[in-house]
Amino acid sequence: MVRLPETAVHAESLRKSFRDVAAVADVSLSIPTGSVCGMLGANGAGKTTTVRMLATLVRPDGGHAKIFGRDVVTQAPAIRSLISLTGQYASLDEDLTALENLELFARLRGIRGRAARARAADLVERFGLTAAADRAVSGFSGGMRRRIDLAASLITPPALLFLDEPTTGLDPGTRAQVWSAVRALVDDGTTVLLTTQYLDEADQLSDSLVVMDAGRVIAEGPVDVLKDRVGERSLEVTLAEPARMSEAAAIIHRRVGTAVVPSPESGRLTAALPDPALSARVVVALDEADIAVAELAVRRPTLDEVFFAMTDQQVPA
Repeated sequence: MVRLPETAVHAESLRKSFRDVAAVADVSLSIPTGSVCGMLGANGAGKTTTVRMLATLVRPDGGHAKIFGRDVVTQAPAIRSLISLTGQYASLDEDLTALENLELFARLRGIRGRAARARAADLVERFGLTAAADRAVSGFSGGMRRRIDLAASLITPPALLFLDEPTTGLDPGTRAQVWSAVRALVDDGTTVLLTTQYLDEADQLSDSLVVMDAGRVIAEGPVDVLKDRVGERSLEVTLAEPARMSEAAAIIHRRVGTAVVPSPESGRLTAALPDPALSARVVVALDEADIAVAELAVRRPTLDEVFFAMTDQQVPA
């Protein structure tokens, strides 16, 4: 097996315009081999165009990029043997069954005879399509088409898998199946670049994030680091006796030194926590005041908060 470089994707100042529209204005990123990088951005942020350049489908207007040390412009054929791309729309033969579609993809990948059919049957089962295996794809729902398209990209595990919004339109159960398949691939050494608008998906799967806005990378780094950049942790205390909220709020304020926000309907008090160690002092102080705590949690900023803060968008009401 060929030993791959430590860096799977490296791009500097990629640019791409279509007529007078700059789809990608300035994209630089680096993805370690064997990791999952989540690419976040609103519609029109430039995610899909960036993926298509990295996958050698679109030639950059400027900048440069390498996949496992190979240039996306001058060494495109060598790159294509190492990657697989699942786009936003299923590319299937409508007249063939699910099993026949996957068997066809297997044969195109060089798998022959019974081995091709066995691989197709294994993927049909993995993606929960056994009952529909012998039905023509023309009668499939959008979610079922997505599952077949995803299965096709995994016929032979690639060194680098591009997943461009892979779970759009899928139900929660099928999304969980896709997540499981992605984790299994990464465990076997595949690198994944995932574009998604589902922030929980990026949070569940990604080791690092690239946040795009208006064709530019505005933030890049490990998930935890980006969360810490957005704001401090918060302390959430739910009281067993909500009637003592005012007293408890005063105690928490004295111990952590920040404003305490009450939620009377839930009996919860929330305060910014500059130092996680202060939570232990709050527990002791509330216990000394004989105030019973039903639940206490230290919460980090969510990925939703990271995204909305970095893209200057408004959190939906």
